[in-house]
Amino acid sequence: MSALLLHELKLHPRPAGDDVPRPEYPQPQFERHEWLNLNGEWDFEFDDENVGLKNGWFEKNAEFSRSILVPFCFESRESGIGDPGPHPCIWYQREFVTPKDWDNRRILLHFGAVDYRATVWVNGHQAGEHEGGHTPFQFEITSHLRRGSNVVTVRVEDPPADRSIPRGKQHWQSRPESIFYTRTSGIWQTVWVEPVGNRYLENVRIDATLEGGVTFQARVDSSAND
Repeated sequence: MSALLLHELKLHPRPAGDDVPRPEYPQPQFERHEWLNLNGEWDFEFDDENVGLKNGWFEKNAEFSRSILVPFCFESRESGIGDPGPHPCIWYQREFVTPKDWDNRRILLHFGAVDYRATVWVNGHQAGEHEGGHTPFQFEITSHLRRGSNVVTVRVEDPPADRSIPRGKQHWQSRPESIFYTRTSGIWQTVWVEPVGNRYLENVRIDATLEGGVTFQARVDSSAND
């Protein structure tokens, strides 16, 4: 469903706190008064032997040996790890609590970008999968949530030797060389949760014309009523 929006959009992103990396609301074309930034410290594990699924790492309170500062990739020193080596499979996990006044509302879990193949669980229930390292995605997680503490787990596959994956100038060998750059694997953009109504704006496109006009196109999600 598409419609034209004829009113001005006011851009006032709500900060999440000074202690959270990249606290600004990541979609400036929207105004959101209620949202929960999940950037910050997550439990983290390399899964070089690919045993995480078999051993149920997506279950609540899996024992990971490391921590990572999201939204920085593990290759970056900003993440607290700074390991540029090849790790084809990695896992993330953290707890979060939604405000009580979000009860009885639809809840969306957003990822700004995850490189490359991501599988997401909430409280041990698979919420969805996404492939592509540079595009945002979201899952509705309403049915998976509990009162109080919840756990989100993310498994990411980014095989360095898979030449079919678009990489730009990210090198596929163990070390960068020539003009190639260090890989960027896993979560590298903001992660957040927000409540929405039964109908909500899923996407907005803003087009400016040479004559000075502006056209707004909006896609409205109303699947809760279907």
